[in-house]
Amino acid sequence: MSKTIFLFFIFCFSNVFAQSKATIIGNIKSSENENLIGTSVSLQVNNQHYYAVTDTLGNFSENIALGKVKISVNQLGFLNKSINFDFVKDTLISIVLEKDISQLKEVVIENDKKSGITTLSGGKLSFNLKELSSVPTVLGTTDIIKLLQLTPGVQNSGDANGYLYVRGGDPGHNAILYDGTPIYGMSHLLGIFPFYNTDHIKEVEFDKSSSNSKYGGRLSSTTLLIPNKKIPAEFGIQGNIGILASQLTVAIPVSRKSGFYISGRKTYIDEIVAPLLRSGSKSNDVQDMKYGFSDGNMTFISQISKNNLLSVDAFISGDELKIKDSNLALRTNLKWSNFTVAPTLTTTFSPKANMSNSVYFSEYSNDLNMEQATVEFGVSSYVKDFGFNNAFRYVVKNVPVESGIQYVHHNLQPQKVNIENLTDNNTSQNNIINADEAAVFTTVRPKLTDHLNAELGLRINYYTSGSNSSYLHFQPRVLLNYVANDKYSFYGSYNKQYQYLSLITTSSVGIPTDFWIASSDGIKPQSSDEFSIGSNQNISKNISSSLGGFYRSMKDLLEYPYGITQFNETTTLKNDLISGKGKAYGFEMMLRKNNGKFTGWLSYTLSWSDRNFDELNNGNTYFAKYDRRHNLSVVGMYDLNSKWNFGVTQIFSSGNRFTMPTSWYFINNNPVKEYSGYNNAQMPNYIRTDLSVNYFFLKTNKKESALNFSIYNTFNIDNPIYVVLNIQVNEDKNSVIVKQEKKVLYRILPSISWRFKF
Repeated sequence: MSKTIFLFFIFCFSNVFAQSKATIIGNIKSSENENLIGTSVSLQVNNQHYYAVTDTLGNFSENIALGKVKISVNQLGFLNKSINFDFVKDTLISIVLEKDISQLKEVVIENDKKSGITTLSGGKLSFNLKELSSVPTVLGTTDIIKLLQLTPGVQNSGDANGYLYVRGGDPGHNAILYDGTPIYGMSHLLGIFPFYNTDHIKEVEFDKSSSNSKYGGRLSSTTLLIPNKKIPAEFGIQGNIGILASQLTVAIPVSRKSGFYISGRKTYIDEIVAPLLRSGSKSNDVQDMKYGFSDGNMTFISQISKNNLLSVDAFISGDELKIKDSNLALRTNLKWSNFTVAPTLTTTFSPKANMSNSVYFSEYSNDLNMEQATVEFGVSSYVKDFGFNNAFRYVVKNVPVESGIQYVHHNLQPQKVNIENLTDNNTSQNNIINADEAAVFTTVRPKLTDHLNAELGLRINYYTSGSNSSYLHFQPRVLLNYVANDKYSFYGSYNKQYQYLSLITTSSVGIPTDFWIASSDGIKPQSSDEFSIGSNQNISKNISSSLGGFYRSMKDLLEYPYGITQFNETTTLKNDLISGKGKAYGFEMMLRKNNGKFTGWLSYTLSWSDRNFDELNNGNTYFAKYDRRHNLSVVGMYDLNSKWNFGVTQIFSSGNRFTMPTSWYFINNNPVKEYSGYNNAQMPNYIRTDLSVNYFFLKTNKKESALNFSIYNTFNIDNPIYVVLNIQVNEDKNSVIVKQEKKVLYRILPSISWRFKF
């Protein structure tokens, strides 16, 4: 009997304790039915405070004490909202915020600037491209890649290179996903053109560590481009007309429940920049170059039923570069292109559960043809993906969970080589790789205490290519986020990554002769382990900061030290590629001013990155190509009034590494170069100042007309894209004079454009 009474009391008190807390799951939307990302949510109950930030779907979840609760919601550019009610059990709530249109235009503009960059949990960043239009760019439109290069942990890649180098990784270690679809051709040439038509992109999420188990296949960062998924209510048109390129985006409603967004861009840089290069450049600069590109985006959205939303995203682009060098008797023609299409169906089962399913096709190809004297050769490559993504988001005992399965078939041609007139016999090579990759993933986001949140993920990958290349890998992801109060938060994370498709860089300037290769025929997948810690501080109402550090170790890295290709019939990728290891570590900081007439940020990264390959540098460790010790970026935006705003960007980066001979000697009257080490030299420091001015003829929520004046590299500083060693031998052939010639692609680039929205 006593045991029965004892168990009865345990049961009663366990129920009391169990019911002392419950979970609030909420969704924050705008009055235009758009999910609001990064909204601050404060919950107060029984003199206890809880804090949350909405995710990419505008959702938040908090386990709090029962009682009279006050929820305060704060989103920049919207009216604050507070809700009071008796909180007695698990509750689902939806909150709609109204835009703050009751203030003067000057204040509206000021508020818009606040939400340009939002810090998400774990140090991730979310960018609202529209609110960052004052950051200087040549085309007068926000550049996604350039913006990322102005943030901590991301190195400036210099001119003529639109790649990302994140936390000591190689350019191919970064995933760029267009609404979940992988993009392999990641940049336009010159480094000054935005990769995407930014009018078509609503938000950008950037994760330096790829901590979400939903995303895999890369050792470094994940950049998620989120197109507009709001059904257009009326016809709209916006764009930009400039002296270097123009773009146009139209919103077309089909019915009350469906509509299109269509965007297109075209450059005419040949007609503008090429004459400037020929007339104003020195003899050692790149001359006789022609380049152009065009691209297009399409998004179709349809609410096919109350609980089902269908969207179809497509992207196509084409670039062509022609170079003629009379001194070298060289003619070069390079073409590269992208194409992606992805239909997605999102189904909402309840406020606690929804699922998305998508299929996609993604293709990237390049084709290089060169003629030098009598020699003709061509190199081409492509990568094609056929894939399926599934994600199911639900709540289990008040804990948000996301699970799913993914599959992709890779079809690659790393290099197709054709050479004529090099020897008596012409040579040709062709290789095609097929591979399959499947993954299951789960991410849970429990609230461990009132102040400690966790994001625990596991990704299981199975990869196969041929009969001898099969791998099963477990990739854990752990992120802990401690929110001390509304001013201070701290995080720590660990990520294990594997990469099965690798980008092989063949040039020092990042031109798209680079190619992708899959793990097969003895080529192992690359892997990495990364640890990071950091903190975020709200110093005042207007100023916030972040500090962090990271350490990343990498194995089975790939290097291709032969340039574009080896011109002989015995070369094979398996024999030419070499494998090694590397590590990277550093310190990052960011200081932001979030509102007021003057806004902006300061970003600084101190980092080290090295590599070790048995076949290079006598097996000794050497600096990686983009080991840039210091990276400093300063961005300032100033709103003078409702008509004028100004922007400035100042960049300083240590020079990247390259290999230079240290001595010469003669054998049979021929000069021979001798090297002391791999990547033993350093390029000059990279320094650039950009300015921009926007004059608004009209600016409202639905209409805009503005002139943009921009100057790229305002002080005309010579930032070489590479260095050529010019060797001169005297008449007696007893001494050698070596001169370094800096090859500069462009210097100062002024631009004017007209931005409009109707």
